[in-house]
Amino acid sequence: MKTKLYFTAIMLLGFMGVSNAQAQNQECMTNLSIYVEHAKVKNYEAAYTPWKMVYDNCPDINRANFIYGEKILADKIEKSSGTEKDGYISDMLALYDNSAKYFPKKYSEAVVGIDKALFLYDNKMASDTELYDMLGSAFEKDRAHFKNPKALYLYFSSLVDLHKEGKKDLQEVFDVYDNVNDKIEEENKALTGVITKLLPKDSTGTITSKEKRSLKIATSNSTSYGKIAGSVDSKLGALADCDNLIPLYEKSFEEKKGDVTWVKRAVGRMFNKECTDDPLFQKLFEAQLALDPSASAYVYGGTLKMKNGDSKGALADFDKAMTLETDPYKKSDIAYKVAVINKRKGSKSTARKYAQLAINSNKANGKAYLLIANLYATSANDCGSTPFEKRAMYWKAADMARQAGRVDPAVSSAANQSAASYAAKAPSKTDIFNSGMAGKTVTFNCWVGGSIKVPNL
Repeated sequence: MKTKLYFTAIMLLGFMGVSNAQAQNQECMTNLSIYVEHAKVKNYEAAYTPWKMVYDNCPDINRANFIYGEKILADKIEKSSGTEKDGYISDMLALYDNSAKYFPKKYSEAVVGIDKALFLYDNKMASDTELYDMLGSAFEKDRAHFKNPKALYLYFSSLVDLHKEGKKDLQEVFDVYDNVNDKIEEENKALTGVITKLLPKDSTGTITSKEKRSLKIATSNSTSYGKIAGSVDSKLGALADCDNLIPLYEKSFEEKKGDVTWVKRAVGRMFNKECTDDPLFQKLFEAQLALDPSASAYVYGGTLKMKNGDSKGALADFDKAMTLETDPYKKSDIAYKVAVINKRKGSKSTARKYAQLAINSNKANGKAYLLIANLYATSANDCGSTPFEKRAMYWKAADMARQAGRVDPAVSSAANQSAASYAAKAPSKTDIFNSGMAGKTVTFNCWVGGSIKVPNL
């Protein structure tokens, strides 16, 4: 009898537990609806109490607990002070940790690390060491989800500041610089892939509303990565000058000459910073050639031959590099490097040839378009028999610069500046009127070739 009564009591308590859970869940749903409506109109004060009830009792009922919770707590932090503010700050940091606990697919380790680091940074509550350690850990453990441009810059910027304080060595700065740049290029490659696919649809009016949104987002994000890339380079500044690179690599060469990653990065940086006259560049090139006789090695070999006056041998090496590389993006990068080398040597037609090859391999290579635009602009005085015809070349240069910004928003800032500068040098409306050339075509008989149609008034 006792056993039966005990079993009945257990069943009753169990039923009451389920009923209580259902009641609480209903209360959570009601409060969820209330706080979301308040939060949507940014009435975070009114949203706080119902949000807190749901967050404390049903944290996993809806991701809105974390999406709106962050905004609600940020409002509380802004409007409070002293001990009360410290409490809300602790709540915010706990919110970030709990976001991964209850919604791990949406809040990865990198996302949480970035959220916490940026929150502390924005509120001036973390040192450079703390920021660098937090972001470095997030980057190393979860690089795939480390996609925030501001966090990428802060990760590198905090390291440079630590180096200036004597707390980090220069090699670490270069290693992180390379990793951050690789990540920026990786993300922008994916974004420009979307842009390249959707731009033709947009220009012909066959793009869907969903694709239009995707194009807008990709363009905006690519622009952000372009700005961050420029900021990262500016932050590195003179640290990567030849005066710093050469002694650093000389010191490490014997120890690192068998490390293919180190060698490739070292020779690549010396190449990019035009430190190719130093004997160390030859040593690094030979080390790479022994370790990895890849396409980029032939670019460096061609550079050395070009410096020694062997233009024919240099072009042969450059073409060999193009043949060896099968990845279209890497091939585009190689062709662009070769174009830059030939531009420096004053061989404009050859420079354009390789810049066009870069575009053929990657239609989103905005730097190649900008290089061609510059080649055209600097050839204005050599093309045309009249001042009007010479200045008409700037229209061609401006068109090419605008195209750079369209296909690769990461270079849009430089593209817009270049296009505006070239357009300002082209014939004005008054010039067009006085020349009687409105609507006519100017043909270029110099190395540039082609033509441009004069705008109608």
